[in-house]
Amino acid sequence: MSKPNVSFYNLAWRWHFYAGLFVAPFMILLSLTGIVYLFKPQLDSFMYHDLLTVKPAHHLLSADEQQQRVLEAYPKVPVSKYLPPVNAESSAQFVVKQDGREVNLFIDPYSGKILGTQDAKNNLQAMARELHGELMIGTVGERLVELAAGWGIVLVVSGLYLWWPRGRSSAGVLWPRISAKGRVLWRDLHAVTGFWGSVALLFMLLSGMTWTGLWGKMYADVWNTFPAAMWNEVPKSDKQAGDLNNASVQTVPWAMENTPMPVSSGGDHAEHMHHHGTSSAPAAPTITLQRIVDIARERAIEPGYSITAPKTADGVFTVSVFADDPRNDATLHVDQYSGKVLADVRYTDYSAVSKATELGVMLHEGKMFGWVNQAIILFICLMVLLSSVSGIVIWWKRRPQNGFGVPPLRHDLPRWKIATIVMVILGVAFPLVGISMMAVWLLDRIALSRFAKSAATA
Repeated sequence: MSKPNVSFYNLAWRWHFYAGLFVAPFMILLSLTGIVYLFKPQLDSFMYHDLLTVKPAHHLLSADEQQQRVLEAYPKVPVSKYLPPVNAESSAQFVVKQDGREVNLFIDPYSGKILGTQDAKNNLQAMARELHGELMIGTVGERLVELAAGWGIVLVVSGLYLWWPRGRSSAGVLWPRISAKGRVLWRDLHAVTGFWGSVALLFMLLSGMTWTGLWGKMYADVWNTFPAAMWNEVPKSDKQAGDLNNASVQTVPWAMENTPMPVSSGGDHAEHMHHHGTSSAPAAPTITLQRIVDIARERAIEPGYSITAPKTADGVFTVSVFADDPRNDATLHVDQYSGKVLADVRYTDYSAVSKATELGVMLHEGKMFGWVNQAIILFICLMVLLSSVSGIVIWWKRRPQNGFGVPPLRHDLPRWKIATIVMVILGVAFPLVGISMMAVWLLDRIALSRFAKSAATA
């Protein structure tokens, strides 16, 4: 008897099944939260119009006068961040600490009237972003999202192999057979949307993974490089600029996250603090908030920037704009005593890979080209949703009564083929995927195979 032709189809199907079983719920969640955050400008304008817009007047209060009005209304409340008005019709915003939580406080920059407050983390956009990045459960959630993104790449690669026509007609491959019904139609929707959306999904997964805590940090450590001379003459702390970012809000650009935070050393006060080893003492800046605004204006920082106040005696003011067009990115660190600009980093200072990554991130978030970019990303999200839901429906329709419906595995498959090489490359490139891939393989070989055999003999 002749030996049957060996095919990797079943093996690819099996791994596609495992990847889809884990990834599909995450893809649905990431798509939905991504859509919410995608339309942040429009939703904010609709939901918080009374907080964000003001009637222009002749006299604009200085940043110090605005801050004074805030402190009069909220005495002894520490101010952590100031966002100047973006244009003549925009309110100013202060971020303050109140009762152990961060509060966004909006103020009319002309009259000094407090327009209202908003919980900095308990609002629609902040929650959508936090769900998108770490499932609102911190580091564990971030690792799960990273793992899902990595397995999403496995899903795309194995899906393209399964999609390959192999002599079939274009119907059901390049476009769905609308006249079909039931599982055939769902299969067509899954295959066609998966194929047409594969490149876009890979882009979304890879650009999104640059923010992750494990793979993203390794990536940043390799590619986020700056000329050493930029930092040689600057007194540095052991903190990084990325500490200013969190899951619910972005303060400094991605390219700046692993750069060192300078320390304030100008003025007699700072010298006294360092001499006594009390640099962790509360900040006591001698320059005004308005002076920081003036520095930003003098250095042509694009409106939309934020000013983060120092927390400790050796901390610095950080002026940063995470611009819709990354070419307008800017990050300034200013000595809180002397007003000296310790660092001024722009897009032109980024490495070539960092520039490309920043462009990719802005495309990912739908900010680069306005509503056109938003429409494209919305379409991608809808394709991902359709592909994920259709995959779940296909599995649900074909699953057996007692079991998961894991695709059968041929036992005559050779162990060393292109498919195996591809899986090894993916496992090495994405460590979390590689570790989990080994775990799944062992589980598949030991547990599931035995379960299948016992079910067959029962």
